[in-house]
Amino acid sequence: MNKVVLLGPPGAGKGTQATRIAAKYNILHISTGDIFRKNIKEGTPLGTKAKEYMDKGLLVPDELVCDLVEDRVMKEDCANGYLLDGFPRTVFQAEHFDKFLKEHGDELTMVLDIEVAEDILLPRMIGRRVCRNCGKPYHVITMPPAKEGVCDVCGGEVYQRADDTEETVMNRFKVYKDQTSPLIEYYTVSGKLKAVDGAKDPDDVFAGICELLGE
Repeated sequence: MNKVVLLGPPGAGKGTQATRIAAKYNILHISTGDIFRKNIKEGTPLGTKAKEYMDKGLLVPDELVCDLVEDRVMKEDCANGYLLDGFPRTVFQAEHFDKFLKEHGDELTMVLDIEVAEDILLPRMIGRRVCRNCGKPYHVITMPPAKEGVCDVCGGEVYQRADDTEETVMNRFKVYKDQTSPLIEYYTVSGKLKAVDGAKDPDDVFAGICELLGE
């Protein structure tokens, strides 16, 4: 039974790999964003608490984030395993979650770190474009539209999202590094961390992940 945490910098391809891992190993892909939205939409006590912070533009406290995730992994659909994407983000969250699992006679199978250098990720991310109308993704180097600025599918405007500008991307890298470096050390010490080279072709990255998790 696989219970995996997925780490990796912005643009490393976590979403793509998470979908493939979940499908191959028949485990649930859980993102913290999805948990927040579901609890808020359903008006659960935890969701109501989280919304109070978010409505004020405040970060949801670590303890509440842990409560939301721990509540989610106890659901029946997680019995076969799960892949956590976006949690934990801090050493406090990691320690809290490890303690929670231990109390339930459980532990993480592995923490997968998709490693990609910033100088590889930067052009990958700032080159991204998307159709404002239908959402089709493009890339100025690897997958440009036939006519610059015009979507091949619907003729809509192809534009660069605000979170794909160089300044925003560099800030996201800094935040990730500040938050995640201690996490990587924490999971290295615990013996749970395994790294895979995310600069390779996505199929090769997935093959490396499968090798670590076992066929």
